[in-house]
Amino acid sequence: MTTYGATPAHVAIIMDGNGRWAKARGLPRLAGHRAGVEALRRTVRAAPGLGIAYLTVYAFSSENWSRPQSEVSDLMGLLKIFIRRDLAELHQNGVKVVVIGDRATLQPEIRSLLEEAELLTAGNGALTLAIAFNYGGRDEIARAARKLALGVARGEIDPEDITPAAFSSALDTAGIPDPELVIRTSGELRLSNFLLWQAAYSELAFLPCYWPDFSADHLAEAVREFGRRERRFGGLAPQDVAL
Repeated sequence: MTTYGATPAHVAIIMDGNGRWAKARGLPRLAGHRAGVEALRRTVRAAPGLGIAYLTVYAFSSENWSRPQSEVSDLMGLLKIFIRRDLAELHQNGVKVVVIGDRATLQPEIRSLLEEAELLTAGNGALTLAIAFNYGGRDEIARAARKLALGVARGEIDPEDITPAAFSSALDTAGIPDPELVIRTSGELRLSNFLLWQAAYSELAFLPCYWPDFSADHLAEAVREFGRRERRFGGLAPQDVAL
């Protein structure tokens, strides 16, 4: 299958560069994270107009807990502010919020806040905003494997029925299509443990700008670039088949 000129229904973003953005301006890292929240607001508002139905953002990785405690506290505070301040607007604009990642070890206050956002917006359909929080791709895969293994041990699942589709249904992103486009800001050229299973055939776009500078124009250009790419999914282009 080869496609050109399509609009990605699902865009995933690694929001990277907040700290370096702040450092370049002589500001504390918290200022960079605050500016990053503004960039997230711009992106969520712009996505539906570009034909994007699903937007997944890497908000906090399972490895980010190793950062200084003061920075972790700042990030938790910003999450609370974002949900409390923006949830009404998200709901009004038809945004459905889902959270992916391991919730078992989260503080009850954070977990209940995330669940509140999901519950309030569950019936919306203009855009699905998946927030990857306490998320790691390898951890997600391991948790899915444990879930399926437990089903086998209980006699609920035949091992022969564990197909790629069945495995996908055990992931945090069950019911969400795989991202066609993964964007990373800040110029870094890696996935950093983000959607490792789901991004198997995603187009990748690495932008040099830091996340706080990311704009609706950056998103629109990434979508246009996606439309110019040839996607073969392991097959051959028509002209190659004829040879």
